[in-house]
Amino acid sequence: MDFTLLLAFSSFIPIIIASVSGDEAIDYFTVCSQPFDCGNRTNLSYPFWATDHRRRECGHPDFELIGCGDGNQHPVLVVTESLHLRLIAVNQSSKTLTVALPDYRYTACPRINATLSSTLLAPSPLEDAALQNLTLFFGCPSPSGALIPDTRLSCSAAGDSVSFYANETVVRDRDLGGLLESCTGRVVFPIPADVDGGIWRRDGEAQLQRVLDSGVNLSYSYGGYQVLCEQCGVSGGLCGTAAGGSSFLCHCLAGSEPLSCPVSIGSDPNVKVKVAIGVGTAVGSVVIMLILFLFYLRHRRQQQYSATTSSLSRSIFSDPSSKLEVEKGASKYFGVQVFTYAELEEATNNFDSSYELGDGGFGAVYYGKLKDGRAVAVKRLYESNYKRVEQFMNEIEILTRLRHPNLVSLYGCTSRHSRELLLVYEYIANGTVADHLHGEKAKPGALPWSTRMNIAVDTASALAYLHASEIIHRDVKTNNILLDENFVVKVADFGLSRLFPNHVSHVSTAPQGTPGYVDPEYHQFYQLTSRSDVFSFGVVLAELISSMPAVDITRHRHEINLSNMAINKIQGDALHELVDQSLGFQSDALIRKMVTAVAELTFQCLQSDKDLRPSMDQVLSTLQVIQRMGDESDEAVSLKSVAVQHLPLSPNSVIGKWASVGTTPNTSS
Repeated sequence: MDFTLLLAFSSFIPIIIASVSGDEAIDYFTVCSQPFDCGNRTNLSYPFWATDHRRRECGHPDFELIGCGDGNQHPVLVVTESLHLRLIAVNQSSKTLTVALPDYRYTACPRINATLSSTLLAPSPLEDAALQNLTLFFGCPSPSGALIPDTRLSCSAAGDSVSFYANETVVRDRDLGGLLESCTGRVVFPIPADVDGGIWRRDGEAQLQRVLDSGVNLSYSYGGYQVLCEQCGVSGGLCGTAAGGSSFLCHCLAGSEPLSCPVSIGSDPNVKVKVAIGVGTAVGSVVIMLILFLFYLRHRRQQQYSATTSSLSRSIFSDPSSKLEVEKGASKYFGVQVFTYAELEEATNNFDSSYELGDGGFGAVYYGKLKDGRAVAVKRLYESNYKRVEQFMNEIEILTRLRHPNLVSLYGCTSRHSRELLLVYEYIANGTVADHLHGEKAKPGALPWSTRMNIAVDTASALAYLHASEIIHRDVKTNNILLDENFVVKVADFGLSRLFPNHVSHVSTAPQGTPGYVDPEYHQFYQLTSRSDVFSFGVVLAELISSMPAVDITRHRHEINLSNMAINKIQGDALHELVDQSLGFQSDALIRKMVTAVAELTFQCLQSDKDLRPSMDQVLSTLQVIQRMGDESDEAVSLKSVAVQHLPLSPNSVIGKWASVGTTPNTSS
């Protein structure tokens, strides 16, 4: 056999092995793609699962159903070990459901101690009526003079104890707190606030029973899985859970991934068909077809490389200012120096691994020293395929047209004839913001609040400049924000950036970016806008406040994404649980005021609707106002001016609190 054919055949062996090893994952994907019935609820899918009806790995850990066997009965949702809810109705398109307490269909007497406090269930936004918490008390002592409400329950109890129900107002107004600690049972459950007043009469128990039996409409969410599940769905996968655990998994045709499916697999629904055809074909035919296919691929790659170099040549030589002017003694592309591969190989000591500064999705970066003494950072792209060349040219074109003190400077690149595509930048010696917040350089108190404010303002200034230049960065994250020895920001990595004409509202693109930083609307609609950078910058602000990474799968599943965690803490008036305590948040009133103001801005940047986010110019102006709070000599700063006007504030907005300590004492909150 010809050596080339033998080599081609041998290259098929790993493909066969990979196909066999992936069978289980492919079958698993198929299993999870099938809806299931439980009780009288049909066509259920993620997040629901039920033992013996749908594998746990196909659902969310907190959405287990039981009682699926009887098709005439409502299934039961297991909220906690002590609280089960009857699932009366569910609408998965609007993520709403109707649930009721299962023990109260034929009696209003509580049997367990339970409170519906799941963070995954909330009042439905589709409902006009608000909700109120109803509490049922069982077996309470009845001392003389106790103001027990008339809303009694006819529950059997020992001695002279009583059972009754009340809303929060009654419990508070009658000061029953101490007495209720002695009750043997208590159940807290929401009911409509405008419920028929008949349930509050002395004989209202029957009406109460009907209210409890009819249930309450709630919305449900996936908590910390929400963004991960959206990313998984966009990539062509199915949301699920790791076997034997509670961590998120994305089930793909070629196996399960922690975040999303590889684009080449997850986005190609024909892969499964191709695998099935390959398995069913006779071995001899497969070998012949594979050999032909490999020759075809080789020929196509050669054509693609030729087209790439031709396109690169056209893009370079079509602009007179960017020509390679060898005859004039100059050697520049787009006005930057062209280095030879040998020069950069020598500068990096043959790309010695000890010189490597870091690596990312597109290439590794090495420290180097040029013959003229300049320290440089050399980016070495992993591959020279069409996509990489496109990003190579994109970064050169963007960086050569920009000049800003907070953007990294491009010194030059190799030519299209070089054996590798290399970009040469100024060397920034102090690492990245990520390194100092939660990486190898992180130390408690080493990055004080004043420095973090400077980082926020510098980064916002760079991004506002980009947007004014009709450029979207598209990969804003703390790993792409470099710091010099004076902690001055240099925003880097423009390989994914896009030119953004000012006459259009958005640019449609394939999904790219870093998990944890990507705009939810971008994942949903593939429409890139300048507000996509604003969302990513909101995550950066959350990192500056908390010193936590954007994604951490070791955190509680509702807090895996820092953006979700920040929104929840700010909304829940629990900012102190988010803030890095080494900043002096508890001990320094000025720092607390500034951090709280930045948190409010973070909340606005992280809005899921892009139209509710501020522009980068507004973000920069707001940060500059907050920064001036730190100047004790500047007493004229209006604290209310911090908030970006016409944009949503958090439900527990800090603006009222700012006003109470501002320079205008008569201002009301």
